[in-house]
Amino acid sequence: MSAQPTQLWLPALDRFDRTHPLRRLLVRADREADCGHDRLAALADAFQAGAATLPAAALLRQHLAGDAGDAIWLNADPAWVQPDMAGVRMLACGSMPLEMDEAQAFLQVLQPAFAEVGLQLEAGAPNHWQLRLAHEVRLPDFATPEQALGEDLYQHLPQGAEGRMWRMLLNEVQVSLHQHPLNVARQSRGLPPVNSVWFWGAGRLPASLQGRSAGVVGSDALLLALAARAGIPFAGRTQDAVASVPAGWLVDLQDLPAAEFDEVWCLAIQALAQRQPLHIAFASGERWSWRPLHRWRFWRGVPR
Repeated sequence: MSAQPTQLWLPALDRFDRTHPLRRLLVRADREADCGHDRLAALADAFQAGAATLPAAALLRQHLAGDAGDAIWLNADPAWVQPDMAGVRMLACGSMPLEMDEAQAFLQVLQPAFAEVGLQLEAGAPNHWQLRLAHEVRLPDFATPEQALGEDLYQHLPQGAEGRMWRMLLNEVQVSLHQHPLNVARQSRGLPPVNSVWFWGAGRLPASLQGRSAGVVGSDALLLALAARAGIPFAGRTQDAVASVPAGWLVDLQDLPAAEFDEVWCLAIQALAQRQPLHIAFASGERWSWRPLHRWRFWRGVPR
């Protein structure tokens, strides 16, 4: 019986030029049908979550603090926004260099605004902040950071009467953080300011999850939270972990910068491809299937 292929999640395909070693691997692999490039949908499918919206906040809270319980949780992740001629754009969310003491200092400034509407803002980790909501609360639709990143922020704000409180809270947060001394200090060190939050990922902790893979290698907190909830092993993302990952695992490299990918990870992927089948999924939606015997397909043309 052939081994279950390892799921290899990679950055968008257009980041790799036609001479890249990865392209030489792909030209000998089998092309599969493209898929959507919604990361949260891919994560939900990988763990058979089945929900229309993955309850990311509750999963993260349980993984980071262990106290999600049966409450409704909402992410309020620290973000960097910047005005331009077309509006206000989100440049980063939940991924900025941030220490826990900085996060707690920001939360102390923001807490009064949340307390006025009966909410407590908590930091499960420096880059992941959450709100515990009342069971009877009616919530609007919240856009994910992936949907809002790089776009005009106001096109993705929660709409309607149910979104009014959240729009007001977001405005108060931005006013409170504008020119905050911590942000002045961060910018003097060449770091992006924390000048907003982003609400997303509402829901309750799923009773159970079932992973399609035998384990995961990655650094994304939500991926690791899903693995923990599904009860499958997970490992931090290192070159050795990728090169020696067991067959049938999921390896997540989608967020890597192009330069780092070439310098650190390309050799690990080539080593992996020599010994086990791969299902290669790019963040841009393209899919390939690879088996070690494919390396003998010398008749395949050069990468295009």
